[in-house]
Amino acid sequence: MWQAATRYPDPAIEVLDPSFAQYRIFSAAVERLATGFRWCEGPVWVGDGRYLLWSDIPNDRIMKWEEETGAVSEFRKPSGFANGNTRDRQGRLVTCEHGGRRVVRTDYDGGITVLADSYKGKPLNSPNDVVVKSDGSVWFTDPPFGILGNYEGHKATPESPQNVYRIDPVSGALSVVAEVRGPNGLAFSPDEKTLYLVESRAAPNRLILAYDVEGGKTLTNQRVFIDAGPGTPDGFRLDIDGNLWCGWGMGSDELDGVVIYNPAGKLIGRIRLPERCANLCFGGRKRGRLFMAASQSIYALYVNTQGAPGG
Repeated sequence: MWQAATRYPDPAIEVLDPSFAQYRIFSAAVERLATGFRWCEGPVWVGDGRYLLWSDIPNDRIMKWEEETGAVSEFRKPSGFANGNTRDRQGRLVTCEHGGRRVVRTDYDGGITVLADSYKGKPLNSPNDVVVKSDGSVWFTDPPFGILGNYEGHKATPESPQNVYRIDPVSGALSVVAEVRGPNGLAFSPDEKTLYLVESRAAPNRLILAYDVEGGKTLTNQRVFIDAGPGTPDGFRLDIDGNLWCGWGMGSDELDGVVIYNPAGKLIGRIRLPERCANLCFGGRKRGRLFMAASQSIYALYVNTQGAPGG
């Protein structure tokens, strides 16, 4: 049973290395904003509207939480079994859909533009997570997770490799930038010179990989940034100092929540949650509030940093 902390500092926020202490706000506690969903994913902050959007995948809908009133409502249903969400550099919503096996953009008038749904004549698998680089290019992962059954999409046989793709901002052309086992969460470093990527079917443990971004278009120098051991990294975002704030979980008190790694790959902090955290984003007026999509609930925590642009 979830109970908010009534004393400060909140014991759910753990300083594992002295360097993390600067990011903890003494009088800020983890808050549960909403609950009662089936599987929360893909949170994205809409600052000009002061609201949070996230996917409730099995319920085939995108939900909305309003900062001013705390009201929760359905933003879009059906959503095409939406998973990852972000905004492009013009403020438009970009969404990965399991159901349509595509990446779409919501235009200013509410219309839907398909950005990608096939590669070399074959349908995509089930686009999972997405980020937009400062040049306007859209990068997304395409594992088969959303077509393995009918709970989070429509069961189908994968026809394409498990790729990471880039959509060119001018031509709209789709190109493969990486192929890994179960590509999942991804994010750029603040200077966009590094791309981090979860390889969620690596063996024996899940990995967070790092790549050099060459010319803004290609990935080189693949390397293991984090060996997750018994943990399960999923979606993540970076702050302005280059720290990775990673959704984490394995269905136990010891592993569920958010873990924070510094740019050198050292574990420096942790936020305990009573549910596995699938994904997160920074938002609020100064991009200093962490929103966490954790299984059946949405949580938030004010932190003493800001999210890097583009998340």
